[in-house]
Amino acid sequence: MSAPRWPRPLTVLARWLLGTVLVTWRYLWETTPLYRAGECEGDEQDRPPRIPPDAVDDTVQLAEDGFGPLFHRTFRVHIAGAEIDGARLVEQLCCHFEHFVPSEVVGIRVGELRAHGLHVADELLVEMPGPWNGPVRVVQRDRELLHLVTLRGHMEAGQVQFRARRDGDLLVFEIELWARAATRLVHVLYSHLRVAKEIQLNMWVRFCLSAVRASGGRLVDGVHIRTRRLPPSRMTS
Repeated sequence: MSAPRWPRPLTVLARWLLGTVLVTWRYLWETTPLYRAGECEGDEQDRPPRIPPDAVDDTVQLAEDGFGPLFHRTFRVHIAGAEIDGARLVEQLCCHFEHFVPSEVVGIRVGELRAHGLHVADELLVEMPGPWNGPVRVVQRDRELLHLVTLRGHMEAGQVQFRARRDGDLLVFEIELWARAATRLVHVLYSHLRVAKEIQLNMWVRFCLSAVRASGGRLVDGVHIRTRRLPPSRMTS
């Protein structure tokens, strides 16, 4: 007799519980220095970048569609001895996005990609625990930049950019995101209980460390994290 098949919700829950234990364990034993600048009040310069009008349709979930404050966060690492340049690192990210996320909790589903990987208008689904998956769409792809926007059904409303560039002898990899909670429930988890916020921080730190490994270089001076908080009243001029 074959083993019974669990319904998908139970499979997702079991995977999340196991994955959360593994990620939390690794996080507790993580020796990488994290330089977390204290959360500070933002201003108009923290508003998300404008997206080309032809890239916006009724499936796009902009920051204006969310709840609560906007969080503008930056994660940055400096890499010494990188074997590739910024363009090549972004190309690897676009071709193998799934290699950069913590696979214990997060899964990536994409459609058929071109040889050069993700490009403008391509979509991918970041499978996360619970009722929220993370559909996103590429709105910009340059040599050293990948720019995504969230779609309906994502737990956040906003944008994220991945950048890689040379700075003297170092390679700099940076994740910059602008996000609000997509629903009132997520707003409670993110802004008040801060559960989702810490999970997000752990994921992006792991993402940065994956970029270091993909570059073939070594991390210099830990992961630098900056958070600025823009109240809803200052979201628009």
